[in-house]
Amino acid sequence: MFSMRNSGFRRAVIGLVAGAAIAASGASLLAIPAAAQSNVNLTGAGATFPYPIYSKWFDMYNKKTGVQINYQSIGSGGGIQQVRAGTVDFGASDAPLNNQRLKEMPRAVVHFPMVGGAVVLAYNLPGLSSPLKMTPQIVTGIYMGKIKMWNDKALAAVNPGVALPGSPILPVHRSDGSGTTYIFVSYLAAVSSEWKEMVGVNTSVSWPVGIGGKGNEGVSGLVRQTPGAIGYVELAYAKQNNFSVAHLKNAAGNFIEPSLASTTAAANGAAAALAKDVRTPIVNSPDPNAYPIAGLTFLLVYKEQRDVAKGRALTDFITWSMSEGQEVAEGLDYARLPASVVKVNQANLLSLTAAGKPLVARK
Repeated sequence: MFSMRNSGFRRAVIGLVAGAAIAASGASLLAIPAAAQSNVNLTGAGATFPYPIYSKWFDMYNKKTGVQINYQSIGSGGGIQQVRAGTVDFGASDAPLNNQRLKEMPRAVVHFPMVGGAVVLAYNLPGLSSPLKMTPQIVTGIYMGKIKMWNDKALAAVNPGVALPGSPILPVHRSDGSGTTYIFVSYLAAVSSEWKEMVGVNTSVSWPVGIGGKGNEGVSGLVRQTPGAIGYVELAYAKQNNFSVAHLKNAAGNFIEPSLASTTAAANGAAAALAKDVRTPIVNSPDPNAYPIAGLTFLLVYKEQRDVAKGRALTDFITWSMSEGQEVAEGLDYARLPASVVKVNQANLLSLTAAGKPLVARK
């Protein structure tokens, strides 16, 4: 895998595929000559959560067409702000815009889920060979400041035979506006009424305890450098850093390892709700095999594109991501989009316009 060092400020170059068909929706993209496409430059900014797969996609596109896009991995909050300010061609966010925030945008915005991913609890406890098990009460207790030591009786109860150290727990969280935070606190609010009432759900919250790091990279760095630390990061970051990660008790009462299969189970468990609204959270999924802290990551795209060539290029990108792009998701520990979500994306592509005309033509 590629290096993530300083990726929060790196720019990646991608190419976009022209003229892709949307067979399932009975629509096709308006073709653009290759020469015209190669002169299109797009800019985007936002989520760090999907950066590993976006970087892979960016490289694939660059090799295919040479059409360029500059993407800054600055966090979902920054991506939302730049979409609102109109300084990018698209934003990237793991936190969907609620109805109120949609109204605050200068013009209509459409959500396009790209892949699903797991947010894992990575910890630094040298000497432990077995993955720790944690319940919703333990996770909430750590981030509420109620469980302060690694040998707390609650942890000991679900990890019999494990020699837990009598050292303090250092909770690590995001310091920036973050979609990864949104997914994590959505889970905490789903399993704890106390968290929901006292802290709430947002891309940035007032943390009861802990220290902050910027981006998934910053949280990973703090966990890696600090014995006794625990922090929430996207699964790919945990794997790249060889972190130990907790197995969490899900809604069905099973302790689940974060993995591609358990993330896919979370998305499938929410498939019916996602078909109605792709913004529906998939945390604490009822599927017995689901990892409970999972979410989708979105591109935020203006419904009316002010530049026809850019609009077509962006539409091509989204189309490609739902087909060939999904083929590389599993290798980077992201869950492919459920078929129900792909259909929603295909329908939403039909709503995109430029100069008042559809960017996708029905067959």
